Amino acid sequence: MKTDLYRILILISVIVAGWSCSSQDNAISNAEKHITARDIKTHDSILASDAFMGRMPFTEGETKTINYLKAQFQKMGLQPGNKGSYFQEVPMVEIKGNPSDNLKIHSSKGDFTLKFLDEYTASTRRIRKKITVENSPLVFVGYGIVAPEYNWNDYKGLDVKGKTVIMLVNDPGYALRDSTLFKGKKMTYYGRWTYKYEEAARQGATGVIVVHETGAAGYPWGVLRNSALNADLLLRAKDDNLSRCAFEGWLTTDAAIKLFDNLGFNFKQLSQQALQSGFKPVKLPADVSLEINNKLKFDVSHNVLALLPGTTRPDECVIYTAHWDHFGVGAKINGDSIYNGAADNGYPLACLLETAKAFSKLAVKPERSVLFLAITAEEEGLIGSEYYVTHPVFPLNKTVADINYELFIPMGKMKDITITGFGQSQLDEYVAQIAKKQGRYVVEEPHPENGMYFRSDHFSFAKYGVPSLFCKGWTESAKHGKQWTLNKVSDYWANHYHQPSDEYHSSDDAGGLVQDTKLYFELGLMLANQTAFPNWKQGSEFKKIRDKTMSGK
Repeated sequence: MKTDLYRILILISVIVAGWSCSSQDNAISNAEKHITARDIKTHDSILASDAFMGRMPFTEGETKTINYLKAQFQKMGLQPGNKGSYFQEVPMVEIKGNPSDNLKIHSSKGDFTLKFLDEYTASTRRIRKKITVENSPLVFVGYGIVAPEYNWNDYKGLDVKGKTVIMLVNDPGYALRDSTLFKGKKMTYYGRWTYKYEEAARQGATGVIVVHETGAAGYPWGVLRNSALNADLLLRAKDDNLSRCAFEGWLTTDAAIKLFDNLGFNFKQLSQQALQSGFKPVKLPADVSLEINNKLKFDVSHNVLALLPGTTRPDECVIYTAHWDHFGVGAKINGDSIYNGAADNGYPLACLLETAKAFSKLAVKPERSVLFLAITAEEEGLIGSEYYVTHPVFPLNKTVADINYELFIPMGKMKDITITGFGQSQLDEYVAQIAKKQGRYVVEEPHPENGMYFRSDHFSFAKYGVPSLFCKGWTESAKHGKQWTLNKVSDYWANHYHQPSDEYHSSDDAGGLVQDTKLYFELGLMLANQTAFPNWKQGSEFKKIRDKTMSGK
């Protein structure tokens, strides 16, 4: 009798569990029905239209964009995400720097100069009208890295106060393609130029110069040259960024060879020596002088935030991010001066809105809160996301993860989901589970050496320890295959990235964007309904930060 009762109870539990899973699947399916290619394209056709003037911060394009986003969130019934407001003010300063035409090098072997734009670039984060550097001694510090977990310290035993440090781009693992050194060809955070600038400032250097190399940097010198002609947007720091180096700059490889040759050193030989962990910095027999005159403009831009409060753990949250900004109205290319940014980042922003809509249609809302964050000034250096993580609505130790939308090209339905920064966090396994359900496979980004993981807003969260994800269909078109997809992506990088030709077209096939949006929705819903906090994997440079944050130390 007891055996029969036991079997009945087991049967009932199986039926209930099956019904529960089926009910949950139906709820997800019903919400996902509201994610449509038509609505994704409609959003992009508006956000990437000429009327929005390239969505540049501080312009009429910003006003139109943030009000459009607010109206969409209100229409969905989502709450204001920042203490009763849909907006978070981001205080910024625009610095239009005018460096010396020539970088002056003084040495006992003779004086010479390096020409601005052709051989060097320089800018400053210090919020001052004028920056003057006179006779700052030069020191070659290899890769400019301090990484205890790799037993690496290029500054060991060196005092660089008052000095200008010169260093190589990327990290030693990339140069040697040695998987046992850093992460091999995958760029680590230590290989990113932003880290190198920050570390030089922590060491007390007056100036910092990175030697450019196209493969190691991930882009040609022309990108740096063009950037040097534009104004920089920065956060308004309390110390006016006086803790940063007086100037931050780049040299071409040819200029570096010229510099070292004139000082009696072999640049390539020293670069090889810098690949050894015991490398000792080399004090060069020269000093550098330059002047930067700045025009300053102070203003406020805005992040846009919408909130779906959690039902049982509202103090914990999952964050979705997509930057709303692009480059506004700029230099004409083929007669067009409006940088519309349809793929970067109009379509991702549209997908964020569609994700938010799906959440708003759920019959049973998630247990954790979900925050939708449309971010300003990503193109100027992840400024809006940096401001959010230093002024968060939810404490970072209560923030489960950041799921970021960035640069979606409408290529139709895809067989893959490509994860940028694959292997960094446990979020990879979550994505794989949902991708399998969609009949897709997970693939690692094809060129991790380019450091794309460090070039969008999720990185601001990663720096502060929050597990962060950036993925999309990018490798294999379901209809056209891998080579066609590679050609499409290559054409975008070569001919449309950060150019006026990144425009919306009514013929765009948004089928793949629907797939990605549904995957993002299910990922966030899964995270919002569980109690676990996913973490970084062993070997990630961000794991120690997260562990410390979660321990409350």
